[in-house]
Amino acid sequence: MTTEYTLPPEWAPQRAVQLTWPHPDSDWAPRLEAVLPVFARIAREISFREEVLIACHDATSVKACKKYLQHAGADLARCHLHTVPSNDSWTRDHGPLTLQNPAGQRKLMDFAFNAWGLKFRADLDNQITRHLYAQGAYGNAALEISGMVLEGGSIEVDGAGTLLTTSACLLSPNRNPQWSAAQIEDALRAQLGVERILWLHSGHLEGDDTDAHIDTLARFCNPHTIAYQSCDDPDDSHFAPLQQMAAELSACRNRNGENYHLIPLPWAQAQFDEEGNRLPLTYANFLILNAAVLLPTYDDPADHIAQERLQHIFPDREVISVPCGELARQHGSLHCVTMQLPR
Repeated sequence: MTTEYTLPPEWAPQRAVQLTWPHPDSDWAPRLEAVLPVFARIAREISFREEVLIACHDATSVKACKKYLQHAGADLARCHLHTVPSNDSWTRDHGPLTLQNPAGQRKLMDFAFNAWGLKFRADLDNQITRHLYAQGAYGNAALEISGMVLEGGSIEVDGAGTLLTTSACLLSPNRNPQWSAAQIEDALRAQLGVERILWLHSGHLEGDDTDAHIDTLARFCNPHTIAYQSCDDPDDSHFAPLQQMAAELSACRNRNGENYHLIPLPWAQAQFDEEGNRLPLTYANFLILNAAVLLPTYDDPADHIAQERLQHIFPDREVISVPCGELARQHGSLHCVTMQLPR
C-alpha cells in the first residue's frame, strides 16, 4: 500500500536547489581554491532561475561563500546561507528527498546516510537536514526521519509510479545488511510512494565511490525518456558492462507496458588524477532546473555532443555547460553536489 505522498520527478517545478559548501576541513582541502569557483558557478546558474540554499561549515565558510558567489555574479538575493557543520559536499546523497501530496503539502524524507556503505566519515553530513530544518530553511514542510540507508543519487523516478535503481548500490551489504531485495522494494514503495521498482544489474564507472549510483548511469528526462551513459570504445573496460546496461534498459517497461525512449550519451576519453586513478566522467550527471539543464563537461570533444543531445531532449530548457573536472577529481560530478527542493 502506497502513501499519499509521492516523490516528484526532477523536472517538476522547483522552489530551490540545495548545496553544501566545501571547506578546508574536508577532502576538498588540497584543491579547495580550484573547486570553489565550480560550486560558485553552479550556484550562479541556479540563482538566475530559483532560490539556492547553501549549508556552510562555519562562519569562515559563510564569508568565503559570499565572496565566491559575488565574484561569480550570482543573484545574492536568491542565495540563502546557513551555518551547518559538514564532512563533505555531496548534497545529493545527504540531502532530503521532498515528497508531495495532492493537496500540495510537502514532506522531507531524511534517510540515513553512512557515506556510501561506511567508506568515509558521515556523522556531520547525516545531521545536515535536521539542522537546516531546525533553522527554518525548508519553510512549512514536514520532516520524517527514516532508519533506512538511502542516497538520493541511487534512485530515479519517472513521475508515473516507477523507480529505477541499481542492485550494486541498494543491495550493498554495508547499507541495509539485514534487508532482502523484497524488503527494500517494500520500503521504497511505502516511504517514497512509488509503485514499481526497476533494477539494473550492470553498469559502473571506474573511480566511483557510490557502488554504481543510477544518477551516474541512467536518468529519466520525462515520463517516457531515459538518457544513459554509453561507451563506444570496445577497448575500454567500461564497454561490456555499459553495453549490458543498455540491453537491460531496452527491456524496461513503464507502468503501461511500453518501452522507454532511450538516448545514449557520448563517452568522454579517459582522464586520470596525479596518482594514476581514473576519473568517473559521466554526462548522465546533469541537473534539471526550472528553465534549464546544467550539464557537466570535462574539456573533452564529446562535451558538445552531450549538449546537443540533451538540448534535443529538453527543447524548452536551456542546456548550460559547467566544467566539472575538479568535481570528478573527488569522484563525483554536478548532480552529485546538488539536491532540488520542489515547490
